[in-house]
Amino acid sequence: MSIVLPGLLRQIDKVVSLPSVSSANKELDMSNKPVIDYLGNTFEDMGFRCEVISCDPENTKFNLIATLGAGPGGLVLAGHTDTVPFDEGLWSVDPFKLTEKEDKIFGLGITDMKSFFPIVLEAIKEVINHEFKEPLIVLATADEESSMLGAKTLAELGRPNARSAVIGEPTGMQPVKAHKGIMMDSIRLVGQSGHSSDPTLGKNALDAMHEVIAELLTFRQQLKEKYTSDLFAIPYPTLNLGAIHGGDNPNRICGHCSLEFDVRLTPGMNIDTVRAEIQERVKRVTEPLGIRFEMGEIFSGVPAFFAEENSAILKAAEELTGHSGITVQFGTEGPFLQELGMDTIVMGPGNIDQAHQPNEYMSIDMINSSIDVLTKLISKHCL
Repeated sequence: MSIVLPGLLRQIDKVVSLPSVSSANKELDMSNKPVIDYLGNTFEDMGFRCEVISCDPENTKFNLIATLGAGPGGLVLAGHTDTVPFDEGLWSVDPFKLTEKEDKIFGLGITDMKSFFPIVLEAIKEVINHEFKEPLIVLATADEESSMLGAKTLAELGRPNARSAVIGEPTGMQPVKAHKGIMMDSIRLVGQSGHSSDPTLGKNALDAMHEVIAELLTFRQQLKEKYTSDLFAIPYPTLNLGAIHGGDNPNRICGHCSLEFDVRLTPGMNIDTVRAEIQERVKRVTEPLGIRFEMGEIFSGVPAFFAEENSAILKAAEELTGHSGITVQFGTEGPFLQELGMDTIVMGPGNIDQAHQPNEYMSIDMINSSIDVLTKLISKHCL
């Protein structure tokens, strides 16, 4: 029998049941409006003032700013409403329905990170009848998993304004004080196809990509030697070759080839500088071969994140959880909230090891302790 209130599980089931995949692949990409509408209505019923902000000209991506109380200062509890794409054939349960078994709850986005919003709602119920001396703001964003469009839109608007912010990404409720940056790019090479019996009839893009990859691997090693940070379990930058596609038949000279990769940046690395150097290296390889190339941004990037020195919200979270601040390898919307002037950390229920994979789950025993910590944080900062 679950130790969690049935009403909370029903709310988690509801947000999980609303598909909101974000993806650079337009065939997979979805609007997050159903999730935003549900959350907006739910927070309004609790007395919050809700504002929905469109993030794109097509009006398919939205942010929600839900505010309880007024005045300067305040606390932001922030999360994203989108999920990564999924392969339903690899799931043993329905991705769009909460399934409870073996002291776990399963579903797409259960951990990363739709459950955060119902858990926040439950935490608020504990203090809703108290007088709020500083506002509580719940922020729900779009497209964190693909482009950070929601967070970028808020940074451009200069909103919301608050003293502190907690981003509820899955950290096992351990406060995160730093994470690496990330960028994702593609390289497309265009050669000339021809009959494979005579290599002089064309320009093989796959052969050229072989040389480009060799250059990227050299660059990866140079980054590892140049940059280091003992803050992280993997103390150097990483460059991952994630996907490659090219050609159309074994008896034709390959006329085109594309590579997709990411770079996880340590402190001191500049995204634009890294991108420019990769472009120059690809040019040096392809130009003598007569191969055209195009570089494209899959994700423009987010820099490395650090909590403020002597961060009050970090200290409060450490005291409440009993955990010292940790560092993680994955990126978040933290730098954008810092850009808005907020003392920011990352801390939420669930484990990142369960994210982005079939049968994503959260352990039930984490839920009530998460509610307790969030209730105490709200009390400390807003009451």
